[in-house]
Amino acid sequence: MNLDRYFDRIGFRATSASFATLAGLLEHHMTSIPFENLDVLLKRTPKLDLDSLMQKLVVDRRGGYCYEHTTLFAAVLRELGFAVKPHSARVTMLRPKSEAPRTHMFLTVALPEGTYVVDPGFGGLAPRVPVNVDGTRAGDHWIADRQLMVETPEKTSAAWVSSFEEDYPIDFEMANHFTATSPLSPFTTRLMMRAFTPTGRVTVVNRTVTFFPSGETRQLGNGADLRGVTREYFGFDLPDLDSLTLPG
Repeated sequence: MNLDRYFDRIGFRATSASFATLAGLLEHHMTSIPFENLDVLLKRTPKLDLDSLMQKLVVDRRGGYCYEHTTLFAAVLRELGFAVKPHSARVTMLRPKSEAPRTHMFLTVALPEGTYVVDPGFGGLAPRVPVNVDGTRAGDHWIADRQLMVETPEKTSAAWVSSFEEDYPIDFEMANHFTATSPLSPFTTRLMMRAFTPTGRVTVVNRTVTFFPSGETRQLGNGADLRGVTREYFGFDLPDLDSLTLPG
């Protein structure tokens, strides 16, 4: 793996496997590499091999969704000597556990200080710091602790739940195929993007662009409008967006 090129992409360099290094890598990865599902909407199933991920997220300066971010981040951590395990989770913000397939990928990292969840690919809700594994047991699943809870006016719920079973690359290949191609997947029917800015963050959900912390919104009319927002706030230009029909 070309660590120097990755470090140049995120603006942070590391040589040791420590908590400070893990925290620095996570913060800079998330603030430098955006979250986006554009390839899915363009009918291209994202590739999870390391060469493809380096080309897309590092060389081409694109973003990606959880499988892409987390697979790349895990490879970086292993190269630096971290003890890393990948896991799948059920996203439970909008539906109960029994209706939520295992379509999210996150990592745990074992350090002398404890074991930490790192979740670089959960979009705008992901914590930008390693989270100690001290969640609440609910049957055969762990509910993420308060840093991974989602609050709405109606309720507070776990962002995801997981058994913390170690998974393997083939598990994520299968889940990636479902997420990128199934009509039951929200990623095939919704545009979801997030990028951090020096003063906050920008999100795009279907045709609505929202700027935080102000809450100001802008409506997109077509793919060309999206291409302009992507150039300005997400750091890359994708000509194919001109012909994309926006969801919603």
